[in-house]
Amino acid sequence: MGAAGGSSGLSGFSGFSGNGSRQRPRRLRATPTLRGLARETRLDPGQLILPVFVAEGLSEPRPIASMPGVVQHTLDTLVDTAREVVAAGLGGIMLFGVPATRDAVGSGGTDPDGILNVALARVREAVGDDTLVMADLCLDEFTDHGHCGVLSTDAHGRTVVDNDATLLRYADMAVAQARAGAHVVGPSGMMDGQIGVIRDALDAAGFAEVVILAYSAKYASGYYGPFREAVGSTLTGDRATYQQDPANLSESLREVALDVEQGADIVMVKPALPYLDVIRAVHERVDVPVCAYQVSGEYAQIEAAAANGWIDRDRVVLESLTSIRRAGASSILTYYALHAAELLRDGR
Repeated sequence: MGAAGGSSGLSGFSGFSGNGSRQRPRRLRATPTLRGLARETRLDPGQLILPVFVAEGLSEPRPIASMPGVVQHTLDTLVDTAREVVAAGLGGIMLFGVPATRDAVGSGGTDPDGILNVALARVREAVGDDTLVMADLCLDEFTDHGHCGVLSTDAHGRTVVDNDATLLRYADMAVAQARAGAHVVGPSGMMDGQIGVIRDALDAAGFAEVVILAYSAKYASGYYGPFREAVGSTLTGDRATYQQDPANLSESLREVALDVEQGADIVMVKPALPYLDVIRAVHERVDVPVCAYQVSGEYAQIEAAAANGWIDRDRVVLESLTSIRRAGASSILTYYALHAAELLRDGR
């Protein structure tokens, strides 16, 4: 209550009593330079990786309606974007291919003349070692059924993704991507044993220096919807039999440990923001870098809220990326990579 005469009761306040007057955390928030000095988590363009889509047969970029500002590239615009990645100082560029035709085993993923491998070669020729050229290593964009592997019928007559038959396709795909120029391959299919098989295949083909970025904790998430538009996915049903249950953490830590044991150089958690606890748990348990993927649904949510004037887009972009770094990710795949780099350059 106020003091007599309508005073707020604070006019005679002269500071905290005892030692409390010496503890004022707000001192370190008083100016931008002080806040910068005390900042615990840093966000740098070199920690960001730009995912990009390249589609076969396009004469100009095709906008992706559910991801405003993101497009399916032509080969030429892809190369231009790769040069922007270098100029912005990003850590890398991750390529996803969108073929004109698909089949049951995803032949386009291993075809040297397939869109993804041609795109890898073009980008690597353009940028050399000035940024990391990364390749998504999965069959879902190349199969006519939209699953991440080869289908077969089990003993009960059910159609299933055949784990071991798929591993053979992954091995061939990894070597094809390495030959095309990929510095890094990113196996994202969540097949058991995929990292060991890919490592053996790369080493046997003379590509021991190619890095494996393992999608070790990839959840069967509802946040992937816009991505499926981006790659023209033909999937019916879901991928719950091979991607992680969103309710589980310990199981993901087991997956991560297995991938590290099999030779993963970097491990990934996907999606990012809904799984910050998983990122933190993985970071605390492994001695390899941890990556996280700010996926299409995370991007689309920010864009939709910003378009309605509900949030400050740029502020939320940097806040979300910083939170992923704070949780323990040393690198982040994000569709905001170029924009975030520009914001950071401007001192945001």
